Amino acid sequence: MTTIHDVAKKAGVAPITVSRVINNSGYVSEALRAKVNAAIEELGYVPNVLARSLKSKRTNTIALVFTDITNPFFNVMARGVEDAASDAGFNVIFCNTDESQEQELKYIHLLLQKQVDGILLVPADIQSKSIDIIREQETPLVIVDRRVTHEDVDIVRGDSEGGAYQITKYLIDLGHRRISLLTGPQQVSTAEDRVQGYKRAMKTHGLQDYIDYHYGFFNQHSGAVQTRMLFSRDVKPTAIFAGNNLISIGALAALRELQLKVPENVAMVCFDGIPDNLSSLPFMTAVLQPSYEMGKKATELLIERIQAKPNMPIDYQEIVFPCEYIFRDSSGARLAGPNITDTKNKES
Repeated sequence: MTTIHDVAKKAGVAPITVSRVINNSGYVSEALRAKVNAAIEELGYVPNVLARSLKSKRTNTIALVFTDITNPFFNVMARGVEDAASDAGFNVIFCNTDESQEQELKYIHLLLQKQVDGILLVPADIQSKSIDIIREQETPLVIVDRRVTHEDVDIVRGDSEGGAYQITKYLIDLGHRRISLLTGPQQVSTAEDRVQGYKRAMKTHGLQDYIDYHYGFFNQHSGAVQTRMLFSRDVKPTAIFAGNNLISIGALAALRELQLKVPENVAMVCFDGIPDNLSSLPFMTAVLQPSYEMGKKATELLIERIQAKPNMPIDYQEIVFPCEYIFRDSSGARLAGPNITDTKNKES
């Protein structure tokens, strides 16, 4: 195995000079720096990051623990995390929990053993047990995408309640009354927030007798199963509000099986949308959260916590990003959206 002494001998310098080049500390002339880097490349030397981290008590590594690696929403968020981390000189470990509290706890224990510098967590439960474990180790933490019951924790999320209210109001403005909401697990804050926004819109417009929402899972299978259930009833909806993009894909598949067309037979809107590059004909009316910006902001906040001075008082933040809206053919009235105020209205 090549050592720092081998590199020093090859470059004709002292080992301390090689150390300064590797750690970018202390003065080294450009000529010597070039010789050392050339020797490192020629010998294939890999610095011992673990030994360096023991001295600095830093690994320059953070982790993003999220719930569904197949969801494009989290793919884009992960890119925001990676870009912000790379700019600050940090590496990122990605962990997928599949909305499992057990899997989440398993990853948290592993990451703390690996001594990551900080954790970005999309919790699988609004009462996440992971937060207490992370706090016990005094590891910086930022919650992403969701609310939790814990106080004194940084949170970066989208306005699920406000977005659900506005898109439900949009369907009401189009004349719909029988609007069914299909959402995720009840213990997940985004599912509950979207129910609350939907209910508020229905009640505000005098449609409390038509309220119809169903908890399930944020995946395609749940969307398909719940849609079949909706259309097995005597009273069927004229519009479906899918609680996320994967639910909407499953719902569309079920409607095709039932030989029902969107929007001719039933209108549909969804949260987070189907990315244009995954659809040959983008047509879904959707509420959009700025997932890239959420990931980037959460990472910047986490790194700020990591680099803060010890025992420095923390002013915890809850940063809520407003939603955008895309009005397309699935709702049955392309670009006929309502006058949405207090949020950015994006048309396509």
